[in-house]
Amino acid sequence: MTLIPITSPRFIDAESLASLPAWNEIFGNDNPLALEIGCGTGHFVAQMAPLHPDWNFIAVDYYNKGCLKTSKRVDKAGLDNVRVIRAEARSFMERCIPHCSLRMVVINCPDPWPKKRHRKRRLVNTEFVGYLSEFMLPGGDFHFATDFDDYGEDVARFMPDMPGFANVLAPDPYRHALEGYPLSKYMLKFMDAGKQIYFVHYRKAS
Repeated sequence: MTLIPITSPRFIDAESLASLPAWNEIFGNDNPLALEIGCGTGHFVAQMAPLHPDWNFIAVDYYNKGCLKTSKRVDKAGLDNVRVIRAEARSFMERCIPHCSLRMVVINCPDPWPKKRHRKRRLVNTEFVGYLSEFMLPGGDFHFATDFDDYGEDVARFMPDMPGFANVLAPDPYRHALEGYPLSKYMLKFMDAGKQIYFVHYRKAS
């Protein structure tokens, strides 16, 4: 399958990146990094980046079509604090993200793998959150959102036992609305269908 070329100045070919690239040179400043894993078509990052102009956002997705649409969206908005990268998240982080460098990690509506026999394939589990923690700054935020009840309840159930994290939403394990948190195209679609979004927000201990 031939991939549609992405010519946006805010798109970076993952293969062109050196190991542990100099992100301050790529963005032209020393602002902290924020990572969105699975940016879809860019609705979330295009709303979130203007709220935090002093953060540099890396929007990662495996699908070329999503990266193309995200790039067009951030170009139209003129968001110089966003870079879009097509890559598999874990291998990209392993090669390109320094430990203790992420101010925020966002995972919105990942594949819920709804069948019980497939749930071990879910991205967000204790092992992966522990892995993410290595890349996060002290005081860094972890956001997870899903429309799938079992997935939201499962993440909310194990997060209190994750060492080094505190629940920002305490005493609530999750919420169905989160002030100041942009809603993606998919969230709005799910909500229009009568589904609830589960928002989980934890912070790495400083």
